[in-house]
Formats: sequence, C-alpha cells, structure tokens
Amino acid sequence: MEKTHPYRRYSDYMKELYGKRVQKITVDAGFTCPNRDGTKASGGCIYCNNESFAPGHKSIMTITEQILFHKKKLATRYNAKEYIVYFQAYSNTYSSLENLKKVYEEALSVPDVVGLSIGTRADCVDEAKLDYLEELSKKYDITIEYGLESMSNESLKRINRGHTYEDFCWAVEQSHLRKIKTCAHLILGFPWEDKKLWMETAKELSRLQVTFLKLHQLHVVKGTRLAEEYLLRPFSLFTQEEYSELVIEFLEHLSSDVIIQRLVGEAHANTLLAPNWNVRSSVFTEELEERMLQRGAYQGRVFIHREIK
Repeated sequence: MEKTHPYRRYSDYMKELYGKRVQKITVDAGFTCPNRDGTKASGGCIYCNNESFAPGHKSIMTITEQILFHKKKLATRYNAKEYIVYFQAYSNTYSSLENLKKVYEEALSVPDVVGLSIGTRADCVDEAKLDYLEELSKKYDITIEYGLESMSNESLKRINRGHTYEDFCWAVEQSHLRKIKTCAHLILGFPWEDKKLWMETAKELSRLQVTFLKLHQLHVVKGTRLAEEYLLRPFSLFTQEEYSELVIEFLEHLSSDVIIQRLVGEAHANTLLAPNWNVRSSVFTEELEERMLQRGAYQGRVFIHREIK
C-alpha cells in the first residue's frame, strides 16, 4: 500500500503524467539579470550567489554537451529515460527572442528531452516571448519558473529585485492565458516580514492558480550584500523547528491544486553562513511529512474552510 502524502508532490504529478521517471537536467546558458548588468540595477538581489546552490556549475560546454554529460550520469543513477532541461542560473528569458529560440531549440533537439523548465523573472518576459513558448508548449512540456521571492513591493525594493508584485501577477496570468505552466519561487524568512504576510501570500498564489511552487528558507551566503549586513549586524533566522512549523501552516493556507516542487532549500557548505541546520532537504521533508500526518494537517485545510465560508 502506497504511503499517503499530506501535500501534492511534484514527483507524484510527474509519475501520473508520464507513467515513469522523468529527470531534470540543469544547464547553464550564460544569461544574466537586469538588476545585475545595470539595466535596472547592479549587483543583483542582495541574497543571490549562484555558487551557493551550483558551485562551479558555469560551464564552457555547449547546451548539448551539458545535457549529454548529465544524461549519462542520471541514466545510471536513476534509470531515467526522459528528461526536462532546467535553465536555472540567473534569468533565462533575458535575451533576444532570436537567441532564446536558438538556445531552447538546441536543448529540445537532444534525444529523450521532452520539455523545458525556464527559470526567470516576471520583467524578463513579453507577449512575443510568451507567444513563442505557447507554440513550444503544444509539442513539449514547458514550465516558466518565476522568481517572486516576496509579494511585498517594499521587500522587493529592499532586496534590489527590480520588479513589482504586479509584474509577477501579469506574467503568471499571461502565461496561463497561453496554457503555459508556471512555477513560483518564494523565500520565507526576510527578517522584516511576518507570518501574516506569508499566509496572505499563500492565499494570493492560490488565487493566481500557479501550477507549481518552490519554497526556500532565507539563507545568508558568502559573497552577497545580505552577508555583509548579517556580519555587521546579525539578524534572526529560522531554526529548523520554526521553519518546519511555518511551512506546515503555509501549506494549510494554500490551495491543494498547487503542486509542490520544493519545501526547503540547500546551500553549499562552502558558501553558507547561516542558518546551518546540518540536515539534508530529503530528511527535512520526510520529517515534515511525518509531523503533518501525525497531527492531521494537510495542504489546503485552512484554504478549503475559508472558501466554504
């Protein structure tokens, strides 16, 4: 008998969709961001150091070479047969449409690649780019991953994000009009934010009907402006227990239609300053699930009751 899970897991969704394991392959296409190159700001988001989650990932290999390199490893490790290519680092729609077509279509031309997951920002898409991705989505599994990080415009300004929550709403709505799947990235733990805002965010993401969600606790990593602020004047960060409890409450406020891709983030030990929980994401997730099952908590519990009222 299969174990019951208290939230909608991405792995279950993919198994239902494909009937087999489909593995993500992360590639680096050499993009940047408009708040890094001076177009909107410089220095990027105050918490961002891509080396923290993909140390040494930047590659001189072509997209095809990167995919083939990872395919070989994943086929052996997971017995994977088909793949989603994940454009992860920085903003992967921040280029001309002509260049994006070249990059995406190179990835899709590799045997056994069935789709793309494109990490980007809401202000780096426009109608022409979305129209193109709509056409791709008729043949391939296409998801646009939009970094929201916070629905507070004050927070977005403080972290040097360079776009607004309204930009995010527009991008998600326009994507859905074209039947393109979306994933929202959200950071919980900015020290000036509170639980009320995070629960309101769960409500908003439910209203927007994002397809997928990735949650991440706030990390302080080396080589960032946030690290400079933390070392100068340390601020409070979640303990593992506090974050686990917050995630459970967040999930209960979130519609059960939203599929969860990630509940906790990991930063490489060489770059992480705080918080250092010394626990793998898989272990954290297993313990969180067990806690939810023991207390009868489940995704959408509060959301359902609120909607009935």
